Amino acid sequence: MTMNFSNPVLSKELKLRFRSFKGFNGILFFLLAMCIFVFGYIFLTVNLGGNSYFRPSQSFVLFAFLSFIQLGLVLFTAPGLTAGSISSEREKQTLPILLTTSQSSFQIISGKLLSSVAFLLLLIVAGLPVYSLVFLFGGISPWDFVKILVFLFVTLLAVGSIGIMFSTLIRRTIVSMIATYGTMLFLSVVTGFLFIITMQVKMFSQMGTVTSPSYLGHFLASINPAVLFATFLSPELNRTLSETTLIDFPIWAGYLLFYVLLSIVSIFIAVKKLRVNMRRHK
Repeated sequence: MTMNFSNPVLSKELKLRFRSFKGFNGILFFLLAMCIFVFGYIFLTVNLGGNSYFRPSQSFVLFAFLSFIQLGLVLFTAPGLTAGSISSEREKQTLPILLTTSQSSFQIISGKLLSSVAFLLLLIVAGLPVYSLVFLFGGISPWDFVKILVFLFVTLLAVGSIGIMFSTLIRRTIVSMIATYGTMLFLSVVTGFLFIITMQVKMFSQMGTVTSPSYLGHFLASINPAVLFATFLSPELNRTLSETTLIDFPIWAGYLLFYVLLSIVSIFIAVKKLRVNMRRHK
């Protein structure tokens, strides 16, 4: 028995997505917005500061803003690209036809997921020339740049996996998108709010007594994308979090473990539930 590593679903989705004029319009407007922000920031900083040069500290601030812009792009664009992947096929009544082909459930799910991930990766890669302008002014190391890109990809894969899982479980695309965006808001906003509350309660309850490790606080900080990026941009924040929670475990390691596991579980559920109403599973 020969193994077939080709994925016709992925090939078809890539052709449809990358031949779309609408997709490249999105890339154009995204790059224009980034250029306006970067050059506008440099122009205002130089002119309002009364200097004829751009300081490295100002370059670091620009790099931080761009990093959070890229993170926002991943968190709030990926659900829109993946949350309707399977449910839209069901609404158009083309899913039964797709399921009767020789493609396995994993090939269908991975094809839908990777096509959306590839489009967002194209957005990120297309913005790299603008993003890398900060290196011209100093203040940023290449290692900081690589770390941001690696964890952007991990976040992108996790968000896409959650989106395609809800798209498989929920029949209506709009409901699937709401569930995916709700999950992203919980992971990016609610966890940060709960972390602040947890640490405040811990500080007040243990004031003047021997403190104990805050496992919940450390976990909430580890799964929040904004906290992770803040620790990359400010290493002092990472040390402060370790001293506050009394847990000497890197935030990035907890983030990596959680989101890789979340991606695997989401893809597994999507594959298992794709043919839930069929007698023979593939």
